[in-house]
Parts: sequence; C-alpha cells; structure tokens
Amino acid sequence: MRPVWKGSISFGLVTIPVALHNATKHEELKFRMLRKGDLSPINYKRVAEVDGKEVPWSEIVKGYEYEKGKFVLITDEDFKRVDIEATETIDIVDFVKADEIDPMFFHKPYFLEPQKGGGGAYALLREVLAKTGKAGIAKVVIKTRQHLAAVKATEKMLILELMHFADDIVAADGLRIPATKLGKREEEMAKTLVDQMTETWDPERYTDDYKSNLRKVIEAKVEAGGKELPTEKTKQRPATNVIDLVAVLQKSLEEAGKTGAAAAPGKAGRKKAPRKKTSHKKAA
Repeated sequence: MRPVWKGSISFGLVTIPVALHNATKHEELKFRMLRKGDLSPINYKRVAEVDGKEVPWSEIVKGYEYEKGKFVLITDEDFKRVDIEATETIDIVDFVKADEIDPMFFHKPYFLEPQKGGGGAYALLREVLAKTGKAGIAKVVIKTRQHLAAVKATEKMLILELMHFADDIVAADGLRIPATKLGKREEEMAKTLVDQMTETWDPERYTDDYKSNLRKVIEAKVEAGGKELPTEKTKQRPATNVIDLVAVLQKSLEEAGKTGAAAAPGKAGRKKAPRKKTSHKKAA
C-alpha cells in the first residue's frame, strides 16, 4: 500500500514518524454523455459567455466574483501568499473525549503507520488514547491544504480522521422539527423493538444495494442489445401516523419475533447475511 503522505505526529515534545494511507475507497460507475441518435460520445468545450467562442487553456485565468458580474483576478502568486507552511507534522493541539465530538464533524479516515524508530511511541499513544477514550485534535497540511483532524485509537492501530471546521457545518435553524410528546407505552415498545433488532456490529452485513442493482441493470441491457427493460413500479412507504403508532410498533415487534425465531437458537434478532469473502492481497 503506497502512502499518500509522510511526516510525524507531534504532541508536547513527543514526535512519532508516521505514514498516511487511504482507509477508504469510493468506486462509482462512470457514464459518458452520448448523442441519442447514434450514441456518439459528446465532448465538452470551454466557451466564453459573452460571445460563445472557444477559449484555449493558455488564455484561461482564475477570478473571484465579488459582486454580480464583477471579478477580481487571482494569480498563482496570490495563492502562494496564503499557503500554509507544509511542516509534514500532524500537530496535536488538544486532547478531548472522543464521544464529545459531534459525528457530523468527521469526514474521511486514514490509516496511520509507524515509521522507523516510531514503534514504541506509536504503541504508547494508541494505548493511552484507547484507555482514556480520548482523541487528539490536530491540524495537518496535506497537498497544500490545511485540515482539522482527529487522531483516534482502534483495536490495533491509530487512525487519522479528517474533520470539518466549525464554519463548514450548516446550522439547522430553518428546519421544522415539531415538539412531540410520546406516551410511556410507545417508548417501551420502541425500546423492545430496538433490542430485538440489535446485532453485533459487522460492516460486512451491509452492502451498497444501489450500486449492485445498477450493475445488474447494465448487464441486463447489454444482454438485451441495449433495448429498454420493463418498468417496475415502486411505492413510497407512507409516514407512520401518531394515531396508529402503537399498532405499527406491535406489528413490527411481531415481525422481529418471527425473524428472530428463524435465527440461531438462543440468538434474538434478524438472521445474519452470509459473510463476504475478503481478499487480503496487498495493494500495488
């Protein structure tokens, strides 16, 4: 696995040499825009709004629209003026309780791998974070951009999770969330339903149904020679009305009980999906 960044974790006078590795991948099915008549691929051109003429790359510059229709030119030198110095350091400025951080702030995780001479301090930091339930809040520059990040402990290693800054989070002030008072009976039934549907966390139980279904549609259309497939009607499930909430909860409990009976003896909850085989080959 090739590192995307190399540097060190720093807190106080402690420095731990580390390498940063991607911990996620996002594979999307890519589509081309085509002309309907003959399925000829469409290419995009860069044209000026004022006259519709194509503009070569050599004549393209960057500008900021400070008023409607008014721009100020921003050059490479201007960008250099605001560059944050890349110190190649994950500089931990605070330690906080990990469960105090709003999940909305987390953005993208990376694996942290200790480099030569850093194994002992790496293990020590992981152990301390794990036992205290804390995370190190840091700032780090990756590819000229400064990020807020959290250094967190997993069972065996440290991870760096990039975070949003506070002013990146949109306030939910305009959303209408009604104040609803629920009865004791509804609350107890809902808790029972949650208990019956509770499972041990296993990420392999959950797959991207949209992507797999889209692949099936593509394969079916290829086999059909590009012909249209039969349309399937879908129904939107209605919202649960407060009046029939108890009835809906009761029915849900009965359904959860049926699936629980079909699961392994002594195990309440839904029947587990078969575990997918995971490849352990090294990435190139």
